Amino acid sequence: MLLPFFINWEVDPEIFNLGGFSLRYYGLLFVLAFICGYKIEEKIFRAEGLSMEWLDKLWIYVAVATVVGARLGHCLFYDWAYFSQHPLEMILPFRFQPEFKFTGFQGLASHGAAIGIIAGLWYYSKKVSKKSIFWILDRAVIPIALAGVFIRLGNLMNSEIVGEVTTLPWGFRFVNAYSLEDPLAPRHPAQLYEAFCYLVSFVVLMYLYWRTNVKERQGFIFGMFLILIFTARFLIEFVKENQVDFEEAMTLNMGQWLSIPFVLAGCFMLWYSGKHKVVPPHAGNTSKKK
Repeated sequence: MLLPFFINWEVDPEIFNLGGFSLRYYGLLFVLAFICGYKIEEKIFRAEGLSMEWLDKLWIYVAVATVVGARLGHCLFYDWAYFSQHPLEMILPFRFQPEFKFTGFQGLASHGAAIGIIAGLWYYSKKVSKKSIFWILDRAVIPIALAGVFIRLGNLMNSEIVGEVTTLPWGFRFVNAYSLEDPLAPRHPAQLYEAFCYLVSFVVLMYLYWRTNVKERQGFIFGMFLILIFTARFLIEFVKENQVDFEEAMTLNMGQWLSIPFVLAGCFMLWYSGKHKVVPPHAGNTSKKK
């Protein structure tokens, strides 16, 4: 029989607060996600002799698409009842009622981010690379998987997206999660479960890109990303607390319903990539390395 040694998680989400301006772990980890992602993508672009100007534009597109998609995803999928009555708060980091307050963008949805990134990369492929969208998706999703690790660690620092109550010895007591009915009850550290799965997904995708020739099958790495990330998300949702009240009446929660289409799309991409002609990574590239 395992003896419980539950972890009391009492981390302050703010690193410091000066005159109302605060630096939070979540924001810091979000920035680190983009920095690490850029360095990984830079290595890929240099290995293929691609333009660094393409890379700079890529991460501008990804950054904007991630934030916009994640924010709109939260507002539309999880809290439409509120934001339908306060539409300006969807796009502005302020709350206007009952009093004006700077809130930041509290509420980001990973499924919305995924949709936003795909849309942003579609636009990038039309305006910048002039290649198939699957060409850039195969290369962009590798660091995006690693970014997911940083984001879930940020959720852990915020004591949010917590798991259900557990008797397992590694349960976390999210002491600062005052929205919970019983914050002292040990819970699954669902954020760490997801972070670990995303880290494994990143390692698998890196291996596929650098050690195999599947990158020549456009859409294969993207398909694997969808299957790995959203299968993990679907399964871990079984031990998560529902994020919004209306999910209590659902057989599967919102995160699971939104994950199913992504997994199916990933399966389709594996089939699609096997049915189309192999395209060498340098084909059609006339840009100069800068």
